[in-house]
Amino acid sequence: MTSTINPSSVVVATDGSEDAVRAVHWAAEQAWLQRRPLVVVAATGSPLAPAMAWSGVGAAYAPTVEELVAHGRAVADESLGVVQHLRPGLDASAEVLVGDPRQVLVDLSHRVHALVVGSRGRGTFRSKLLGSVSASVSREAACPVFVCRPRGGGAPVRGVLVGADGTPESLPVIEAAFHQASLLDVPLTVMHCVWDQVAALAGPGLVSPHEAGLEQQRLLLAESVAGMRTKFPEVATDLQLGRGVAEELLTTGSDGWSLVVVGRHPVDSLLRFLTGSVATAVVERARTTVLVVPQAEPAERD
Repeated sequence: MTSTINPSSVVVATDGSEDAVRAVHWAAEQAWLQRRPLVVVAATGSPLAPAMAWSGVGAAYAPTVEELVAHGRAVADESLGVVQHLRPGLDASAEVLVGDPRQVLVDLSHRVHALVVGSRGRGTFRSKLLGSVSASVSREAACPVFVCRPRGGGAPVRGVLVGADGTPESLPVIEAAFHQASLLDVPLTVMHCVWDQVAALAGPGLVSPHEAGLEQQRLLLAESVAGMRTKFPEVATDLQLGRGVAEELLTTGSDGWSLVVVGRHPVDSLLRFLTGSVATAVVERARTTVLVVPQAEPAERD
């Protein structure tokens, strides 16, 4: 069934919950701006307890695959109707896929342009399940993943924020952030985080542009956007040094951003094992939509 999905598509997962509706809204706008097809996917699970919690069927009854598919079709068609109302001219379709939602979406990530997921689901158990779906997919997907987190506060006012670590492997992350800022027609802030004794004592915060002794970090930050400003001249760009732990700096006041963009090292990479996952922490803490962009394994350097 997945062979019918156009590889250039944006795919959004739905379970009919309020959080899934948020993801459907974001996905419809994203596909429209990128002029890509949108596929709404309902993953039914299998006739087991976790699948029953996902689909809303009572735990005392084990549904058949046919019943799960029928429920998934109703959910997918309802979400497709939302998309068609929001963007009537968008090339949009709905699919129902049988299997664990996490595995279904990770498998799809190898064959589509991007995934969009919500961060919670319906009810206590299903809330935890969809939370685990967004966490698993953002950790393991082969394509970029938008995780649509509940927003706090008012409307975003500061545009797109991206974390830059200055490595060659982070260049696709920076480019994705520039691309999103261009699509959304908002400014872009590129932040490089510094950890030192001041950060340990004073906590997270921005570094004054007049502070001495950080010339190398400023150069690294400038080099991280070299060429991008020429490629995206329409994007107003602000370069900032932050002092402190990256995930704290990227999530503090995150409800003021339209989007936070982070890179994710390969799941089995030594660097990810040693440093932990900034991306996972940002997905868990942010109060806005987060775009997680997979990074390649660092190449050996002389």
